[in-house]
Amino acid sequence: MKNILKTLVCICFFVSLAFSGVPVQASGHDTVKKPSPDEVLKMLKEGNKRFYTGKPIHPNTDKSRLKLAGSEDQGKYAYATVITCSDSRVPVELIFDAGVMDIFVIRVAGNVCDTDEIGSIEYGLGHVHTPVLVVLGHTQCGAVTAVTRALNGQGHKLERNIVPLVNNIIPAVEKAQAEHKDLKGDAVIPYAIEENVWLGIHDLFMQSPEARNLVKEGKAKVVGAIYDVGTGKIKWLPEAKVLEILKEVEASPDKATNVYAE
Repeated sequence: MKNILKTLVCICFFVSLAFSGVPVQASGHDTVKKPSPDEVLKMLKEGNKRFYTGKPIHPNTDKSRLKLAGSEDQGKYAYATVITCSDSRVPVELIFDAGVMDIFVIRVAGNVCDTDEIGSIEYGLGHVHTPVLVVLGHTQCGAVTAVTRALNGQGHKLERNIVPLVNNIIPAVEKAQAEHKDLKGDAVIPYAIEENVWLGIHDLFMQSPEARNLVKEGKAKVVGAIYDVGTGKIKWLPEAKVLEILKEVEASPDKATNVYAE
């Protein structure tokens, strides 16, 4: 009887954790079932709310989690892939109140999606098996600001390897300027930051049949978001827009079609 009661208590405990949005930890070599894409989004949103309201719980950061990381495959635990900017004001695990083996993180100036970044995303979605990819821009982005000012004739010399990096951002700034002709100078930057998120998702879908297939099959979700460096709060962009971009890319004759390298 005592064993039955003990089992029931354990079940209730883990169920309560699941509904709280806190990832359930497994010990040893237990198999861990990944949450659904919608469940992961709920976890990410709740984690961010805990962060910006000053109520973080810092899950999966203790010694037992480190010991687990030393013996287990991250693919059994990580629930989200996040590509974001290298900016020090965007500490990914902290802003989602996540811990070790929770988030597969890709960081690059301007959160651009080029060959290396898309390859990393494919690894996160296809090999780490995360149900969600977040393309996360942020306010006051230095890369987007630099491109905007350069296009406005206010640029300065950039090192040789920075130029091909930020070139990816140019179409986003140009689109923001075309759609907001009433705005002058730096006023267009917030709109360019959002367009840069959409551009990253477009570039990903154009170059990654794997990402497109996972989304079409319902195995993964790709979402856009913008982090406010001054408040800690994330603005989640419309999911419908991602599907519009996917539909547009599917109709393009220029999209990549081979999932695997030849």
